[in-house]
Amino acid sequence: MNSSFLKDDVILLLKDISGLVEPLPTAEREKRIQSGIHYSEMLPLEYRPSEEYIRIYETSLDIFGQITADAVVRVADKIVTKKGKEVVIVSLARAGTPLGILIRRYIKKKYKFECPHYSISIIRDRGIDRNAIEFILKRHKAESIQFVDGWTGKGAIYKELRKEISSFEGVSDELAVLADPAFLTDLCGTHEDIMIPSSCLNCTVSGLLSRTFLRNDIIKENDFHGAAFYRNLISEDRTYEFIDYIEKKFQYNLNPEPKEYGEPGIEEVKRISEIYGIENLNYIKPGIGETTRVLLRRVPWKVLIDRRFKNSRELDHIAQLSREKNVDVEYTYLNNYKCCGLIKQLSDI
Repeated sequence: MNSSFLKDDVILLLKDISGLVEPLPTAEREKRIQSGIHYSEMLPLEYRPSEEYIRIYETSLDIFGQITADAVVRVADKIVTKKGKEVVIVSLARAGTPLGILIRRYIKKKYKFECPHYSISIIRDRGIDRNAIEFILKRHKAESIQFVDGWTGKGAIYKELRKEISSFEGVSDELAVLADPAFLTDLCGTHEDIMIPSSCLNCTVSGLLSRTFLRNDIIKENDFHGAAFYRNLISEDRTYEFIDYIEKKFQYNLNPEPKEYGEPGIEEVKRISEIYGIENLNYIKPGIGETTRVLLRRVPWKVLIDRRFKNSRELDHIAQLSREKNVDVEYTYLNNYKCCGLIKQLSDI
């Protein structure tokens, strides 16, 4: 798989489908998704950030880079405590990949050992890449595998992971994330809905990789799931600007946060569905990372922002994207999340 990631940082267990699939404009892709075509059977046209949006991203990296670095440190320490020196990081492509690299680099610097890092695909309602898991199991102990992603939204991917991994003996389905506002896992850097700067951009902070892809005319029975390499965006690649910046902010004797308990995020999502008359919970994307994805890759109907964070710098990029795409912003009260993206219904597109 071609990418801008360094080979020492990650082994990508993905099939390169560059040039085989024509990316679709957002509105066309949304129509197809809501008419029944699975999102993994298409590639989206990548959002080209405006100058103002890039300025906000750079400011966010400066302001919130330390919070992100601290979350990397705390979850990495928990991973080593749980798995020891035989740990194998398996990040979920693509949002989890740069964060898996950061966890691996921190472990190497603090604990003085190299842990293998693979990145594989998992797709909601389609499952994990079983060929990739089998590849890893031929080379490492099942108990050593630690899955890593960026954050939890309402828990759809975590639910998919648990369902899929149950058939692999000895492999833990526990997911490590930087931010877990859904309160699904103790293996996290924080339960706060933090602004992770890499969530602001698409492929240009993720090795120039597309979303992962699965369609049986291109991905055959023995293939890994696919991804495309956006070679045309090399001049805009910020992957290592992000990774190196966060790595420089690592603190190697950071105290763990006190253990927190909270209501599962899915309960808040159900309340939102009742208030706004949304039957399909997949149209509700809670949290900073997921709201950003809605604005970048889907056709949003509305963005909800917790009143307490109305003028928060963490949400500057959300406000900018909402202005650029003429999306209504409603200020309300949220418990687990600072914001939430609502996807427009097919009849309105």
